[in-house]
Amino acid sequence: MTGPIKTVGVIGAGQMGSGIAHVCSLAGFNVQLHDLSEDRINAGLATINENITRQVAKGVISDAEHQAALERIRPTLAYDDLSACDLVIEAATENEEVKRKIFTNLCPSLHPDALLATNTSSISIMRLAAATDRPERFIGIHFMNPVPVMQLVELIRGIATDDATYESAQEFIAKLGKTSTVSEDFPAFIVNRILLPMINEAIYTLYEGVGSVEGIDTAMRLGANHPMGPLQLADFIGLDTCLSIMQGIHEGLADSKYRPCPLLVKYVEAGWLGRKTKRGFYDYRGEQPVPTR
Repeated sequence: MTGPIKTVGVIGAGQMGSGIAHVCSLAGFNVQLHDLSEDRINAGLATINENITRQVAKGVISDAEHQAALERIRPTLAYDDLSACDLVIEAATENEEVKRKIFTNLCPSLHPDALLATNTSSISIMRLAAATDRPERFIGIHFMNPVPVMQLVELIRGIATDDATYESAQEFIAKLGKTSTVSEDFPAFIVNRILLPMINEAIYTLYEGVGSVEGIDTAMRLGANHPMGPLQLADFIGLDTCLSIMQGIHEGLADSKYRPCPLLVKYVEAGWLGRKTKRGFYDYRGEQPVPTR
């Protein structure tokens, strides 16, 4: 039987990892935050501090809770420091080879009963579990971005994931104050299986000249009541991420309707990846975003 989760390890201090560490520490879990360099960890800790400070300013949490949360996070560069963790969540870059290597190197440091999870948005849970020494104690825990704000977490069982692991993961998500939904282990799970083809279709709509960037985003914001237009959302997610998820769906399901739009490929090849590079479907270098088409 799996014991209660008290200490959580997070591998990767980037956007997703720092967000996961943030919500875990605020919910009262001790967190070990791991990355390859001190600079990356410090950047992650700075982001966490900034985001929690924003929550204090909004009156969502108190100063005391802010301080207590920060004190619960311990930075580490060594896998051996994760030996006391009850659950370790991998939130490294969305690359299967990188993730498999992490699991292979990490497993010898873990407690035999520790649960292992991946925050992948589209890679097969079964294939990642096969790179570990505990496929039955392995599960997909896919947080949405930005983690502190988004309410949903997808839980994805691999073919070997046992009931105790799944139940522990469900309890853990509930303690974070979030809602879990269960997905089968198919390419892109639920949210991205529906969302990314919609974004891809919006890019085709632009590519075929049906509408302009502004026209498409306005249409979906006001016509479908979406909080953000699909092209604006693509820039926020990162066009490289959108492309890699579409490629994963296309390859995994072998259906031509999931073919990534050539315009998306062109933008990624140009290095126009959205907000993070200051250019995508919008140009973010000025005061206001300006459509690039």
